Amino acid sequence: MARSAARVTPAIDVAIVGAGPNGLTAAIVLARAGLNVHVLEARTSIGGGCRTEALTLPGYRHDVCAAIHPMALASPIFQRLDLTRHGVDWAPSRYPLAHPLDDGRVALLSRSLAETDASLGKDGAAWRRAVAPFVAHHGEFFANVLRPVRVPPNPILMARFGLLGLQSSRRFEQRFEDAPARALFAGSAAHSVLPLTAPGSASFGLVLAIAGHAFDWPCARGGSQSIVDALGALATAAGCTIHTGVTVRALESLPPSRAVLFDLTPRQVLELAGDSLSAGYRRQLQRFRHGPGVFKIDYALSERIPWRNSLCGDAATVHLGGTADEIAAAEDEANRGVVSARPFVLLAQQSHVDASRAPVSRHTGWAYCHVPHGADVDMTARIEQQIERFAPGFRDTILARHTLTPSAIEARNANMIGGDIGGGANTLRQFLMRPTVRWNPYTTSNPRLFLCSSSTPPGGGVHGMCGFWAATTVLRRVFGRKVPADLSPVTAPA
Repeated sequence: MARSAARVTPAIDVAIVGAGPNGLTAAIVLARAGLNVHVLEARTSIGGGCRTEALTLPGYRHDVCAAIHPMALASPIFQRLDLTRHGVDWAPSRYPLAHPLDDGRVALLSRSLAETDASLGKDGAAWRRAVAPFVAHHGEFFANVLRPVRVPPNPILMARFGLLGLQSSRRFEQRFEDAPARALFAGSAAHSVLPLTAPGSASFGLVLAIAGHAFDWPCARGGSQSIVDALGALATAAGCTIHTGVTVRALESLPPSRAVLFDLTPRQVLELAGDSLSAGYRRQLQRFRHGPGVFKIDYALSERIPWRNSLCGDAATVHLGGTADEIAAAEDEANRGVVSARPFVLLAQQSHVDASRAPVSRHTGWAYCHVPHGADVDMTARIEQQIERFAPGFRDTILARHTLTPSAIEARNANMIGGDIGGGANTLRQFLMRPTVRWNPYTTSNPRLFLCSSSTPPGGGVHGMCGFWAATTVLRRVFGRKVPADLSPVTAPA
């Protein structure tokens, strides 16, 4: 009687495709749990959307995509990893956010609620009433926001947030009487890349405002690359092996492993592993939609931006779009496939707080606007017109610029399909249940394959929590293990 062949146990426990913040965070958690983890990254360096490069002139360092990091400070897993001990030096500014208006006023988001109140005049009290309860309990709040939808441990706090956050930004703005507060909130809500009439768009404005009051909106000294470099060092120290310059084109090309995590969008997962997924699950992934893209400019500047209101120079981030009505019109156009003549511009000025970004007495600028998905239109003149509107003479400070269209952004990072930097459209259903409607969104129809990108909850941003929850799922379902106690922010879904 012939003897059956002995079952060969794979030498690798887990293979992770993609070395962005989520893939690296998953690698750290899994490796610290004692597993043999290999990360494969197509580019020659790790980072995903969190890279810093010399894009313009010698001596200037520019964040290619992610630049300002409120969610990194709010992230429970980053807090456990203590990135500041591993080379990340957060550079705070006096104000996390400034929003100038044409009449010379500027709305300020400050760590201090009192200072924010003062900048908002008669709407200061209404702003405080909206955010103060969450700021007071920010630890619990972000532990629940940065996770899949579950019954929260603090249901009263989160029910209150739900009643506010499920509103559209336009409805939420009605509680304010004057332009500064309305504009400050609308600009924050526009990070959703949704029409501001969309249900749930208010949640983005609230979360970012609460993060600014509770933590800050800092940049990383030396560049956002320091964040992923710290994550890479932590992963390597835990025993993980990271391979760069490796393009994975098919599931069969991966080394044998007991589990595979994809730090990729649904479209890429379908291309790599579609034959290994059920027909029904494939159809669900095919329905996943991406949102508008972005057009981005990095500037080498001869001096600080000459803001009409000097308070803007004290902010890490400046929102440029005028009134809430103007911002809403621009975001609506981007979502309808129309290129806006007056786009809402998100601008960061990292060199104001981080002298390492530019030569002595020189400065950097970082700006982008939303455009229709995949629209390769040159928005340089329109962006600079918006900056000049609030900083006359800005164009005279430009020594060099580097632009990225949606297709160029996707060419640099295949996850950013059509220039969508958030991992998928943030429609209410798709944000709450992304990428498919499943109790555990990190699982697939194949018990060996898992998702860990920003196309899973809690979505876009540099926070690593998508990777954390995916790693928790893999540990429980494949290996019957728990997350190491020192890395367990909150109870994870089964």
